[in-house]
Amino acid sequence: MTGKELQEQLTWKIPHIAAKAPEQVEAAAAFCEGYKEFLNHGKTERECVKSAEKLLLAAGYTVFDEKKKYQPGDKVYRINRGKSIMATTFGVCPIEEGVRINGAHIDSPRLDLKANPLYEKEGLALFKTHYYGGIRKYQWATIPLAMHGVLVRKDGQTVEFCIGEEPGDPVFCVTDLLPHLAAEQSERKLKDGIKGEELNIVIGSLPYEDEEIKEPVKLKALQLLHERFGVVEEDFARAEIEFVPAVKAVDVGFDHSMIGAYGQDDRVCGYTALMAEIETVNPRHTTVTVLTDKEEIGSEGNTGMNAAYLKDYITYLAELEGANPKTVFANSCCLSADVNAAYDPTFPQVYEPRNTCYLNKGCVLTKFTGSRGKSGANDASAEFMAKVIGIMDRAGVFWQVGEIGAVDVGGGGTIAKFIAKLNVDVVDLGVPILSMHAPFELSAKLDVYNTYKAFAAFYREA
Repeated sequence: MTGKELQEQLTWKIPHIAAKAPEQVEAAAAFCEGYKEFLNHGKTERECVKSAEKLLLAAGYTVFDEKKKYQPGDKVYRINRGKSIMATTFGVCPIEEGVRINGAHIDSPRLDLKANPLYEKEGLALFKTHYYGGIRKYQWATIPLAMHGVLVRKDGQTVEFCIGEEPGDPVFCVTDLLPHLAAEQSERKLKDGIKGEELNIVIGSLPYEDEEIKEPVKLKALQLLHERFGVVEEDFARAEIEFVPAVKAVDVGFDHSMIGAYGQDDRVCGYTALMAEIETVNPRHTTVTVLTDKEEIGSEGNTGMNAAYLKDYITYLAELEGANPKTVFANSCCLSADVNAAYDPTFPQVYEPRNTCYLNKGCVLTKFTGSRGKSGANDASAEFMAKVIGIMDRAGVFWQVGEIGAVDVGGGGTIAKFIAKLNVDVVDLGVPILSMHAPFELSAKLDVYNTYKAFAAFYREA
């Protein structure tokens, strides 16, 4: 055996998908048209749940009834408080053999309104915000923002907002200093270039025409909101209103190979997991696809993965067959469907190249998350890594491995550790992303497509 032959036999090189399987370029582009549509209609967790429900209903899913008997192949879903959703295809095997879980989160970093947000200062009406999740605050200034969310009026009526997405809609923005006046600001550390209390959103500048009014511009803004939605200022305390980038998902690059959009972390895994779920037919094991909320702030609250709703749902599934839920969990396994940080050649110093994921080389298998000494991590076992890799290899899925930055530089968490607490084998698998957590993130279509293929294979074979 020559040295070259031995090298080919023993070493591992991760190919560029387009070079190895050029036929996937067209297939990936076609698949991602639906993904871009999903992003455009789902800029908040509530909107993602509505979009997911619409797709599930069109595919024949019905609302889950814990008192009803189901047959293999039946498809059901359940929504938790409008912010998370679970979908299931019943399998052929007894549920005591475990379920196959795929979990992604559908919340993304954004600017939330405070409970008493509206004020006027020097002829401008503005909203006070409290940022949600890990943002780089300076990135949110001087970009067009859209207003999304819900508000419950005093009379009990729920009002939904979506302003800034349609042609002719106004948009909103956070202002910043011009360079000529920013000498002092420029001396700040980058993380304080724009401070949290400076993320104030401009919403109006015309006054209500009454000279006796102390804050006429604020009143004019309230008048317009009241005329359109019946809103009074007190109602903001009964609201969940989010400001997100007013941009659509678009192709990036002369070759149209990438997608640029807000919220790809982690709606890219939400969409691919949902498509894999919908297309699953008569699986061996019952599937549980969950699109969850609150991951960006630690999976807290009753719609986050640290809550009991997924455990309760699987317990209901077990009880339908008279199975012990503890046995079901012990025999289950899960893909924690979340993104990883793709290598950025402009900032190579924060990566360790051999253990970093790259665009166009496939979905990324992240054995452990956490930071520094794997703090806060789920760390998948060798046995489960082997199982997932075997499934992908047999299905012809392009995959790679990655960590979230170099040791002692980065790190991050996912929902994996909360799934692991249920006594379930779990590993992270998702899409490499550039500019993660920014208002405009980049993914490669070939990676999105192979992530979908990995999820579909997991449901077929695991």
